[in-house]
Formats: sequence, structure tokens, C-alpha cells
Amino acid sequence: MQKEKNTYILIYASVMVVLVALILAYVSDALHPQQAKNEAIDKMRQMLSSLNIVSGNKNAESLYNATITDSYLINSEGDKVEGDAFATDLAAEWQKPLAERSYPVFEASVAGDKKYILSLRGAGLWGPIWGFISLDEDKKTVFGASFGHEGETPGLGAEIDKPAFAHAFSGKKIFDPEGRFTSIAIVKPGKTAEGKDYVDGISGGTITSRGVDAMLYSSLEFYVPYLIK
Repeated sequence: MQKEKNTYILIYASVMVVLVALILAYVSDALHPQQAKNEAIDKMRQMLSSLNIVSGNKNAESLYNATITDSYLINSEGDKVEGDAFATDLAAEWQKPLAERSYPVFEASVAGDKKYILSLRGAGLWGPIWGFISLDEDKKTVFGASFGHEGETPGLGAEIDKPAFAHAFSGKKIFDPEGRFTSIAIVKPGKTAEGKDYVDGISGGTITSRGVDAMLYSSLEFYVPYLIK
């Protein structure tokens, strides 16, 4: 076959495309276990951060195993249901009707005190936002929190994943003194929220701050039947 002909060029290009696709598929399959492990480690680190425990990639798994004492799923009625809490995809649960959702609960022991870690999911300015919030044994007082995002604006909305923002939640209440669920408001710096605890939002990140506010309310509201049972 003459190499100058179009037929040769088409066949050569097709063969190269197939070869590259096969190589990429092989590499993807080979790296998948490590990618899955890295994602699990990152999730463990975020959960530990919500307990005010600093961890690294090397010690996150051992710290997680030493700290988390139990995990399970609950339904919208607050009852435990079958399933793997750690493997639950909250984004997928988010798409289901309320009555069909299952949310994870993680119990932990920190310095001998029992804590409950609840998962959060919401929407920011440019994409999904998420987080974990831990409660004291009274199931009303925030012990710690951590937040993450997919693509919020650096220096603005992206600041939600910084410790300074998360640490502001410690000690806040998600129920009022009469036992009514209030969540925690995110307000503009210098403003207040009547009848509920609040933290300052991110300066210049108004829409992301509103997203965190909505995420806290909608996610924690799901857990209310469980928390008061």
C-alpha cells in the first residue's frame, strides 16, 4: 500500500487511536484501586478534621480506625437501615425522593467522649459542596466541622475548606432552648441571625455562603428524627 494514499493515512490513524485507547483503558484499570484508596483516605481525613483531629495521608487510616467506633445508615424516620455508611454516595441519595434516602451516621470516641458525625451535601456557586459536622453526645452542640468543594472561586468561596471557617462552628447549637431545630445560619460579617446560632460567611463569597447555609439546613433537617429519638 502506498503511504501517500488517503487510505493508508486513515488506516494508520485508526490503528493509533485504537492502540492509545487500549493503553489508556489499561492504565485506568491499573490505577483504579489506588485512586479508590486515595479517595477513601481523603474522606477519612475530612471526617477526622470534623473531630478537630489533624491527619496526613500516612496516618489517616489508622487514626480513623482508632477513632470511629460505629457507623450505620438511617432513613427519613430516623431508624437504622441496612447498608454501608462509608460507601454511601450522598450525591446519589440527594437525587432520591425523601422517603427513599439513607444518610450515614458515624460514631466516634474523642478523649473518651462520644461524638456523632453527620454528612452534608449541597450546591455552591460553581458546583457541589459537601462536609461533615460532628456533634457532642447531647446531639445538639457542634463539636467540629469540615467542608469541601468542587470548584468554588479561589480566595473567595473556596475559603469554606479552610480551618478558620470550620472552627467557627464549634460550640454552636442546632436546636434552640425549647428543642426546636434551627440549624446554624451563615450571615454576612457583622450581621446576626435572630433565634439561632450563626457564623460569619466568607467575605466576597456570598453565593457560596448561602449554599453552605442551605446545605446545613437541608442536610441536618434529615437527621432531626434520628437526633431526637
